[in-house]
This record gives sequence, C-alpha cells and structure tokens, in this order.
Amino acid sequence: MKIIIDRSAFLKPMAHIQSVVERRSNIPILANVLLQAKTGRLSMTATDMDMNLVNSTACIVNQPGSITVPALTLYDIIRKLQKGSKIKLNMDKDSVNLSISAGRSKFFLPTLQVDQFPTLPNDEITVNFMLSAANVKSLIDRTRFAISTEETRYYLNGMYLHAIQANNISVLRAVTTDGHRMALMEIPLPESKSDIPPVIVPRKAIIEIRKLIDESEGWIDLAFSKNKLRFDFVDTVITTKLIDGNFPDYERVIPSSNDKIMRLECRSLKKAVERVVTISTAKSRSIKLEINKGNLMLSAKNLDNAWASEDMNVDYDSEPIEIGFNARYLLEITDQFNDNAIMLFHMADRASPAIVTNEKNDGATYVIMPMRL
Repeated sequence: MKIIIDRSAFLKPMAHIQSVVERRSNIPILANVLLQAKTGRLSMTATDMDMNLVNSTACIVNQPGSITVPALTLYDIIRKLQKGSKIKLNMDKDSVNLSISAGRSKFFLPTLQVDQFPTLPNDEITVNFMLSAANVKSLIDRTRFAISTEETRYYLNGMYLHAIQANNISVLRAVTTDGHRMALMEIPLPESKSDIPPVIVPRKAIIEIRKLIDESEGWIDLAFSKNKLRFDFVDTVITTKLIDGNFPDYERVIPSSNDKIMRLECRSLKKAVERVVTISTAKSRSIKLEINKGNLMLSAKNLDNAWASEDMNVDYDSEPIEIGFNARYLLEITDQFNDNAIMLFHMADRASPAIVTNEKNDGATYVIMPMRL
C-alpha cells in the first residue's frame, strides 16, 4: 500500500475512529484501525464488536492495499504533525511495519493481518428511511442527559426509539430514563412510516452519532435490522448492535392527573436555582419549591445550618404546594429549553412526579421525581 493524503483529510475521520476502538480489550486487533486504499479513496474502519464505524476520504493511491495498525498511536502521530502536511503511507509487500512520513518526520508502526479484523455480520434490512440531521440532533440533545449509567439495569443504558401515531401523523419518539427523571422527544417521520421496530440504542453509539452530526448537513439515512441500527452520513457509516432487553412501560410513569400548573420563564428559574443551590448539601443537592398564587419560593439548607432562599413571580392559581427536587436534575431539564422559553410545571402533590413541558409544545416532555423534604 502506497498513498499520499492531506493531514486535514486524515485527522478528522481518525478522531472519530480512535474514540470507537477498544482501549482495554484482551484482543489486540480491536485496538487497530483497518486501512483500505483503492481508487482514490482511503477507507478507515474501527470496531469494538458492538459498534462499527467506517469513514472514507479522498487521497492519492499509488498502490492499493489493506492493513491494520494501532489506531490511537496513528491518531496521535497525525495530530502532532504540522498543519498542511502531506502524509505518505508506505508498506511494501514483504514488510511487517507501516511507514508514515511527513516532511522530516518518519514513523514505523507494527501491523496485524487484515483477515484477523472482525466485522459485524450483515442482517437483512427491515426498515430504511431518511431523517434530517437537525431532527436527529434535536432528538438526541433533548433526551441523552437522562440515559442511565447504572450497568445493572442495562436496558436503561441507551435511548429507546419507537414509532407512534400522534394527532394522526407518524412520529419517532425517543425516551430515556434513569429512574429519577425521564426525557421524551418526538420528531415527525417521513411518508407516515409506522413500521419501525422498537429498539434501544446504546449510550456509546448515541455519543458517537451526535459527534458526527456536528460535521454533517442535510439528511441521514437510517436502516433498521433485527439486531442492529445503521446511520449513514455522507462519508461515514456507523452501525451499532442494539441493547437486547425490554424497555420499561414508561407511559405508566407519566401522570395523567397533574392539575396544578405553574407557568414561568426558564431563564429566571435556572438562575434562581443556581444561586440557591450554592447552600445545598453536596450529596443530596435538594431544593424546596414553595408555590403559592403568583409566587414561587426556592430554598435550600445544609447540615451546617446555612440556608438560602429566593422568591420569584410566577403564573400559578391553584392550591399551595410544597415539593422538593434534586437541583441538578432540575437544572438539566432547564438546559433543554431556550432561556426565554416559558416552562409549564404540571404537579399533583408533593409525593407525585412532576411533568415539565414547553408552553409552545415543541415535542419534548420531561418527568422528574420529587425528593422527600
């Protein structure tokens, strides 16, 4: 294999590649990237056996070929080379090392045979459609904060995607929860598709997909199979295995009788919570909301008898209620709204979950469990 490639064209895809490869695996090949050069393109593939990422970029191919080399070391080399460098990759047929040169710098990396590199088996595609990058970005950004990191409940370690009918149109709904809060976001589906199988996409895949969206415009091709989900960008394809488990019946968690509604500006609530929680105990981060007609008082205290409070005007005309929340969870929900958005808190009593929505009904719904005061 003999190719010449611009540093900038090599660096960006390798940044994604290195975040996929396994760092602590007992299988050496999983630490490698598969390089395949042919017909003016260099293809780079990484896998951790659960997720597969393939990226291709333009280059000058003087001699086609394929090889695998340590991904993290290769990325570190490219990153430290001077901007604007022309990088030459050269490996003779009888060599066991890949030569990497740019200017006066030269490196030799050990290789492993291509036939050792694992690939995810191909499943028959059952559903295929396009979504705008903006919609997928919104779906992820408005929900990923609530993905659980508790490994014992592995079925919560991802984003639950499924199609439903809402107001006579098909929508794709994303749901995440860690048992303390739940995030739900809906985006319209093209051509009234409703045959999407319900799937749980792992957290690691969601993180990588979100990174790729920042560099993409237009549309993303989604393909569902029985056990995998594929996101096809212009020059990058990411395929992930799905979490094999049953997502809980989340609709049972959404209260249906929360008749006490508080209306207030997101920015005002966020700033007030940030100030008051300065006093809160670091472990619990609890904050109390005392809600009366037209007024909300936020308060917090700690074990050293320090306390803080702040009151603000709100639109509220129901019976008084006192309810406590984890301040961090409350702030993470406010982060999902524009500062000038009007938030609606739907409550029943101090022991029942609260529902938080945008007054403009932007497709997002949040449920937050109260804390015992």
